Amino acid sequence: MFKKFAALLLIVVFVLSALPAAAQTPPKVFYWISHGDPADPVWVFFLGGAQQFAEDTGFEVRTSFHAGDVPSQQEAVRAAIAAGATGIVTSTPDPGSLTEVIAEAHAAGIPVIIMNTEDKTSGRDAYVGGDNFVIGADWASYLVENGYVTTGSFVWMPVEVPGATYQVNETEGIDSVFGPLGVEYEITDATLDQAEIITRMSDYLTANRDKIDAIIGLGDLVTGSIKRVFDQVGVAPGDIPVVGWGNSCDTVNEVKEGYVFAATWQDPQLTSYLALAQAMMAASGIPPTDIIVGTLYGPDKADVYGALMGCQ
Repeated sequence: MFKKFAALLLIVVFVLSALPAAAQTPPKVFYWISHGDPADPVWVFFLGGAQQFAEDTGFEVRTSFHAGDVPSQQEAVRAAIAAGATGIVTSTPDPGSLTEVIAEAHAAGIPVIIMNTEDKTSGRDAYVGGDNFVIGADWASYLVENGYVTTGSFVWMPVEVPGATYQVNETEGIDSVFGPLGVEYEITDATLDQAEIITRMSDYLTANRDKIDAIIGLGDLVTGSIKRVFDQVGVAPGDIPVVGWGNSCDTVNEVKEGYVFAATWQDPQLTSYLALAQAMMAASGIPPTDIIVGTLYGPDKADVYGALMGCQ
């Protein structure tokens, strides 16, 4: 009996002696750094995933948006390094733009997980998000396989940020399908301002309506503006086949009403949550791995993804 009591007392003393050391352990702080614009509806959902991770784990997650400002985002990563971040989750504004700062993070022993926009040569520890090449190829294949475009067709592809990683990768995937078939396409700049997007898209559609056989929206803001643009220009839903991103309630409703034929749900909340979980794993010595997400949906599934977005 005495031996059991002594053993129990020893365990209690050990635990109590360890408490001060545990209390002195620096808290886990993660940095979530986006190249996106907080006005872009999809980034609201990405942010929600990061906030949910913080709520569920009790860890601090410091978030920031940089709206395509590469130097600002690079400095945000460096600030995270200087602050001794447990892990960094970031999206990629342009191919190669974060390679140097990722190397700096690794030199400081901080794992970096890229989300949303892949850059395989950046040195990142893992990627969580859609494969934009495959997504682009899926959009093009949808138009081809359903007979909406063929050799000699012309496809208009508006985008908010020409030259950004997502646009480059999506266009490469689209070209892998359109190129061999001789389908022509043009990418136009729509900017990140919603009112200006509608103006620019309406002007382009007015000037080029007769030659446009289909439209691929290379971003959520442009795809979510299709109904307003069509209504303004006088194009009836279904007159021009449209596919593209579908991470907004605007696009969900466009799919249901026939303005957009099919759209891609990017799983933004899931992406942020899993990316932060991967950063936490990597910081604990568990090797992270790439996770690919994303689903193309039509009218039959629009309500399912609308519910995930909280659409009314």
